[in-house]
Amino acid sequence: MKTKLTNLLTAGAIAFGSATAVHAQDQGLLDTIIERDSLLCTGHNGSYLGFAEVDGAGEWQGFDIEFCKALATAILGSPDKLQIIPLSWAQRFPAIQSGDIDVIIKVTGWTMTRDTELGLQYSRPYFIGPFYVMSKTELGATGIADLEGGVFCVNAGTTVERVLTDYMETNGIDYEPLAFEKGEELRAAFYAGRCDAIAGFGPFLSATRVNADNPDDFEILGDVLALEPEGIVVKQGEDDLLDVVNWMVSALLMAEENGVTQANVDEMKANPPTASVGRLLGSTPGVGTRLGLSDDWAYNVIKTVGNYGEIYERTVGEGSRYKLPRGLNNLWSNGGLLYPLVLD
Repeated sequence: MKTKLTNLLTAGAIAFGSATAVHAQDQGLLDTIIERDSLLCTGHNGSYLGFAEVDGAGEWQGFDIEFCKALATAILGSPDKLQIIPLSWAQRFPAIQSGDIDVIIKVTGWTMTRDTELGLQYSRPYFIGPFYVMSKTELGATGIADLEGGVFCVNAGTTVERVLTDYMETNGIDYEPLAFEKGEELRAAFYAGRCDAIAGFGPFLSATRVNADNPDDFEILGDVLALEPEGIVVKQGEDDLLDVVNWMVSALLMAEENGVTQANVDEMKANPPTASVGRLLGSTPGVGTRLGLSDDWAYNVIKTVGNYGEIYERTVGEGSRYKLPRGLNNLWSNGGLLYPLVLD
């Protein structure tokens, strides 16, 4: 997989030439991606453990990276046509507004301000994220109120700051916030004792605890600050691309619901157990043309990354070092909140 650390965060004219930029104004972004033959998707400016991190071989991996791979495969037929653009939390919105990236897949919460004031539009949620607080075990806190007056570390440029502020104001708890741009800086500050607690996305806190020298020194408290739906983000008006994103998410969920896996997808395509599975995998024509894609786009996605459950388990679930329970990110039939759309 290719990564672009330079140029792509500068003017679009440098990256693709001014003629391409002018031509792109006359067509939708989906057509531009197909013409360019590459998808520009978000990474992280460091490591967001479990979601966007670089392995020992220098390759990007994680839950969000797998969805970037899935989208590149859906549109262009191969994950090798994906370019990961490292961005901080604060950079993601300016980058998509300027056209330096095509899509944000970076556990981005769906809020009204972002949806209505930033020229963005969201996909259906692909992850349901709770916010918690983790504190030092030695403090003996059983709830957030026990940390009154303490220093709380948070990620700058995220909804965590707002969520924590709202919770503390609502419950009349005084605290001192300490914000960091990079997750590595935040974790280092917490481990070093610069703050009494850390507020954040549940999976991020789990990864932070797992990576501590002694995980038992830290405890995630039971109080839930808020629950946030995470969506995939495109620019306002790019409805064709958003359609592909929504049906890609649905295809991954539908595959899991129907037992279609990376290992058996060839057999399922050759002998579909139901008409809907036949449509999903392109055995029955039509599932691609309505989106401007090939009819085997969903088959290619599942063959490349597996179904939703397979992605979850190997990146953040029981098959990973983080062992994050599925919880609300289970299918509706297993007690979760996720469900596929109707593929007719």
